[in-house]
Amino acid sequence: MLEVDIQKKIYKIADGTTLEAIEGIKFKLESNTFTCIVGPSGCGKTTTLRAILGLDIDFTGNINFNEQRGGTGRVAAVFQEPRLLPWRRVEDNVRLAMPHELKDQSLSELFSELGIEHVKQFFPSELSLGLARRVALARAYALEPELLILDEPFVSLDDATADHLRQLLSSLCQSRPTTSLMVTHNLSEAATLADRIIVLSARPSSILEDVSIDILPGDRTDKDISDVINYIKSVQALGVNTAAR
Repeated sequence: MLEVDIQKKIYKIADGTTLEAIEGIKFKLESNTFTCIVGPSGCGKTTTLRAILGLDIDFTGNINFNEQRGGTGRVAAVFQEPRLLPWRRVEDNVRLAMPHELKDQSLSELFSELGIEHVKQFFPSELSLGLARRVALARAYALEPELLILDEPFVSLDDATADHLRQLLSSLCQSRPTTSLMVTHNLSEAATLADRIIVLSARPSSILEDVSIDILPGDRTDKDISDVINYIKSVQALGVNTAAR
């Protein structure tokens, strides 16, 4: 469905020097799967998402999005900041992003799933960060996307709020299946939500390991999650590109 092949990404610095951010990130996503990209700060996680979204085309390689038969062909994104229009109410913020054919569709069920029905007439300034993040998720899912991109959607939240949003996202993945790709620095988050975890090396980044998790998210025990986290940490400690073997 989505084929990513970023062979090289180099940034030009103001002083005339260059910085090689990526030296080989290649993977494919299948339909209705949830994949997380993890790695150290500055390794190119967000750069990869920007390339997929077409926000950065200055790289060597290719991004191919193959629309599925009967699919919508739509791509939605949830960023670290909710990016809500401050002069629009919550429901208006969500509806503005919807394609014409969905404009008159009821949002009640989606708002209920995310627990934001009671704030649909609020302005963004009246929302907590946690509620604003829920609205951002609603805006993305209202598009009925074929591909959902999430860039650290739970960063800067307290543990309880972040955990609640993870549970909401997990429920949405079950009730509204789509292909999801999320960047996170939180290994527990990745091990809890994802079917697959792509582990990146430090800059210039490449894939250290491509980890598949066979246990369904709802069936994972604390030990299952801990085992995945410990395995990823061991891969990161070795820093060996096992995916290329």
